[in-house]
Amino acid sequence: SCHAACAEVDSDTEAVAGAGFKLGCISCKKRSEVKGYATVEWFFRANGEADFVPIYTYTKETGQTIEHDLFMDRVDWNGSKRSGDIQDASIYLLNVTFNDSGTYQCFFNRILTYENHEYSTTISKVVHLTVVAKATRGTASIVSEVMMYVSIIGLQVWLLIEMIYCYRKISAAGEEALREAANAEYLAIASESKDNCAGVQVGE
Repeated sequence: SCHAACAEVDSDTEAVAGAGFKLGCISCKKRSEVKGYATVEWFFRANGEADFVPIYTYTKETGQTIEHDLFMDRVDWNGSKRSGDIQDASIYLLNVTFNDSGTYQCFFNRILTYENHEYSTTISKVVHLTVVAKATRGTASIVSEVMMYVSIIGLQVWLLIEMIYCYRKISAAGEEALREAANAEYLAIASESKDNCAGVQVGE
């Protein structure tokens, strides 16, 4: 059977108030051929608070359970589906508010099944979420755009240099061809003159 590739992409960290937001959490297995089963737990610590509180759990059998009133009816599972071998534990947060700013932590409680034994492991990921009134452009986006314009300008300059070089090369080749043609014509005339002079001398 064919398995989709897994890549541990970091979650976005800036949400817009009133909109939805995906809290990403991915943990790839090192060996995809090993059978596994995982349950997921999410915790939240608001800005200024000292402790994390449980907000969400998910298993394939029981589905999702929202464990905190602040997130009631506002969280949907956005991770791995149709399999208990969860590698993507992302959740989608609806109607984001400024109270959602803080630190989120998700835990993969995974059991790997080998031929003669089982191995239990826990992996955690952390997301520091900031809620803003209006979306702002990130530094990466600005740098990418600047690099795009630099690349375009550089490409245009390179094409211009190539055009000038090719034009000069073609022009030089044309001038060389004209000189060769003129030399050939001169040699032909000189040869003809020489033959005429030889004929006159013989006649005399």
